[in-house]
Amino acid sequence: MYLDKAKKAEIFGKYGKSNSDTGSPEAQIALFSYRISHLTEHLKKNRKDYTTARSLTQLVGKRRALLNYLYDRDITRYRAIIKALGLRR
Repeated sequence: MYLDKAKKAEIFGKYGKSNSDTGSPEAQIALFSYRISHLTEHLKKNRKDYTTARSLTQLVGKRRALLNYLYDRDITRYRAIIKALGLRR
């Protein structure tokens, strides 16, 4: 499995407030970004996997919604997570 408990704890520890901080927008955005990169690599090998393509589109939309939320609430946290993950707006 590509995403086990240890990897999740590592992501939450790096971008969240602690290893068990699963609710902050930064932690969720980081987790979604990791999943998006994994699905993107899968789709490069399997072009016709339409179910995964749909899941990828939904994940990108969820991440965009969280980024918009963070942008509206706290612009400095938004800029920090964009810079840390290397995302572009």
